[in-house]
Amino acid sequence: MTRSALQIARATYMPKVPVALKGDVKAVEGKYTQSVADQEDIKKLFPNTYGMPIVTFEKSNEKKQTPAINAGVILSGGQAPGGHNVIAGIFDGLKAVNKDSCLYGFILGPGGLIEHRYMELTSDIIDEYRNTGGFDIIGSGRTKLETKNQFDKGLEILKELNITALIIIGGDDSNTNACVLAEYYKATGANVQVIGCPKTIDGDLKNEQIETSFGFDTACKVYSEVIGNIQRDCNSARKYWHFIKLMGRSASHIALECALQTHPNICIISEEVEAENMSLDDIINRIAAIVAKRADEGNNFGTVLIPEGLVEFIPAMKRLIAELNDFLAKNETEFKMIKKSEQRAYIIKKLTKDNSELYASLPEGVARQLTLDRDPHGNVQVSLIETEKLLAEMVGNRLNEWKTKGQYKGKFSSQVHFFGYEGRCAAPSNYDADYCYSLGYTASCLINSGKTGYMSSVRNTTAPAEQWIAGGIPITMMMNMERRHGEMKPVIQKALVKLDGAPFKTFAANRDKWALTTDYVCPGPIQYFGPTEVCDQPTQTLYLEQSK
Repeated sequence: MTRSALQIARATYMPKVPVALKGDVKAVEGKYTQSVADQEDIKKLFPNTYGMPIVTFEKSNEKKQTPAINAGVILSGGQAPGGHNVIAGIFDGLKAVNKDSCLYGFILGPGGLIEHRYMELTSDIIDEYRNTGGFDIIGSGRTKLETKNQFDKGLEILKELNITALIIIGGDDSNTNACVLAEYYKATGANVQVIGCPKTIDGDLKNEQIETSFGFDTACKVYSEVIGNIQRDCNSARKYWHFIKLMGRSASHIALECALQTHPNICIISEEVEAENMSLDDIINRIAAIVAKRADEGNNFGTVLIPEGLVEFIPAMKRLIAELNDFLAKNETEFKMIKKSEQRAYIIKKLTKDNSELYASLPEGVARQLTLDRDPHGNVQVSLIETEKLLAEMVGNRLNEWKTKGQYKGKFSSQVHFFGYEGRCAAPSNYDADYCYSLGYTASCLINSGKTGYMSSVRNTTAPAEQWIAGGIPITMMMNMERRHGEMKPVIQKALVKLDGAPFKTFAANRDKWALTTDYVCPGPIQYFGPTEVCDQPTQTLYLEQSK
């Protein structure tokens, strides 16, 4: 692959790491832990890995002879900036202790483990990918490691390669699977450690010990740059309202962080919509009211940020989707025999009154998406719903209604955007380059300390990197029981936006001003070289959560 001038320059960047990781380290065990909820249920399911202590690494004056280790690494789920640096950190950490240690990468995610597809990661390969975006060093995949057959099949290749430690780099579902795998290998005496690393640009894998998931910082900076560019264009032409959907299905962390960075006129937060039991009509009226107020000041332009998963958080829409899922599952054959031109009318007649009225109010395109695009489980693929088009069209319709009543005198033209994949493989910011490398190096320390069922943790990251705290937390500590596909399953609890948290409170305190003034901030592109206050700053979310 041909490298750009930036890639060549970035290849020489040496990630900053906590002081504790420079040289020999020792593991210091802290308090014993319990799961975030459903303690008895989780303890029964994970008798060998439940309740383990938090681990912190400190500098050691003792030089230990450590045998060579063969380790494996898997990239699981969607891409996030910095994944290559996690692998580089693991590699360097293993080699620092014993130069004869080896690292194997399983190709295209967990499926590579099951299907025995792998490659040895040598220094030549690792050096080519340092500080680069993407997961292309070994590829990623979404196969779930859930069954005994999968675990045993994976164990065959681990034994063949004499791999005694496996690092799974992924989000909440992937790390839940890592925890299940760690428990199984411990229970069966397989002699394979399993360590997790927290990855997801959505930002919904975090707690007191995991301050942020890697990739969130870079993705938000990428999206904020483009939002800032659009806002400058918006304020230049002064004739469009831009509706911008942002990635993040289960939580609104990305939308909130981008709002804090760019000061849009409107930002919808899904968790607030659910908490206030807002209807789709309420959201439309709220947006339309701000459009009308700005028009009164002669400003027929603005920006609206929309989280990807908004539709699932609107209680009435959630009820509509649930009824549609059930109805279409039971009447699939009959529905498919009806002409496409008549399907909408057919659905309207079959739904209960409230859901029928809501469905009838939706634009034709969105209504079709709700009935046609199903996932393998028969459910609506909410991520495919063009929420930005839905809101833009319905706000336009509402303003036309108000215009006929003399309640609105402005002009309304809309543009729609969806920023998703653009942020997932960006070259990692200095923060993510440093954080990811430290997470990987810490994972190697957990392996060398004989730990299993742990997630790599690096904290205090709003301070200079030298002051970061490296360690590990038991994955069971983050788990609770949730209903998945009709069964209660142990899963890592998703971290949603806290409405009583400092990031949302800061946004809420400023949004009325941002709505009516044109207080746009244009952050510009990610800076990799220059003063630390420009290049190394973490997200606004982290600063506010850490009260810095």
